Amino acid sequence: MEGMAGRTERARHWRYAELPGVDLLRARYVHKTFVRHTHETFVIAGIADGVEVFHHGGGDQYAGPGSLALINPDTPHTGRAGVPEGWRYGAVYPAPEVVAAIAAETTTLRGTPGFVRPVLDDPYTVELVHRVLRAADEGNALAADTLLRVAVTRLLRLNGGPLPRREVRTAGARTAARARAVLEERMAEPPSLEALAHDLGTSPFALLRAFRDAYGLPPHTWLTDARVRRARRLLDAGIPPAEAAVRVGFTDQPHLNRHFTRIVGVPPGAYQRERKNVQDARPASRLASGAWQNRQQSR
Repeated sequence: MEGMAGRTERARHWRYAELPGVDLLRARYVHKTFVRHTHETFVIAGIADGVEVFHHGGGDQYAGPGSLALINPDTPHTGRAGVPEGWRYGAVYPAPEVVAAIAAETTTLRGTPGFVRPVLDDPYTVELVHRVLRAADEGNALAADTLLRVAVTRLLRLNGGPLPRREVRTAGARTAARARAVLEERMAEPPSLEALAHDLGTSPFALLRAFRDAYGLPPHTWLTDARVRRARRLLDAGIPPAEAAVRVGFTDQPHLNRHFTRIVGVPPGAYQRERKNVQDARPASRLASGAWQNRQQSR
């Protein structure tokens, strides 16, 4: 494992202006533990060394060298080392619309595409993911774009299927959706579980059960996850971390730092610096946020 033991943890979470709608990550973790959380994007993580263990779908999944950890949007999961040496990996986080555009062009999948299994043993695609990251580092837009499309197409053909549509049918699911709307609106000053349940005409335990069934997380964990998501958008917009922390309801920046790092994998300051680098380079970029769709239409 290339002498992983004793090496320090490091991570870079960034964007490349020529790949709009895609986040990038290169990391080595030993003691790092990701708390239960979700992403608005897909996660395509290629393991280079070591083993990552992540709880997904009711059980632990193990991804070792040459395999990929594949997470669909809004799917609760965790992450930690499966061996004392930790794990080293590269990951791309394409937005759902990016994956849908690629699927529409290169596969026969209908509906919203997604991954069927959370772990896939496929060293070839792992190498493709790492080549995407190298191309982004080198500023090679043609290679980065091409390799990403090839990787996503291959994964969808090997392990793709339509994502099930989430429909709110039961009274409990409707209550959970109303609770989520309240928490989104009152993120900075949320009510207690008892007060929220009272306002929705149910009991605290009934609300807790319904919310967990609907979203895979209890309300307080979901709220922390949602706060970090909103903080990311504020940081993307150039809001200082201390101000972002207060806006989303964290007591102070250290609280944001702790939760942000446990979910995103890097501190908010490092995250924002990488975003600023992309913004500074954007005038030289030929692509805008709608480039994926525009390129599809022009073909």
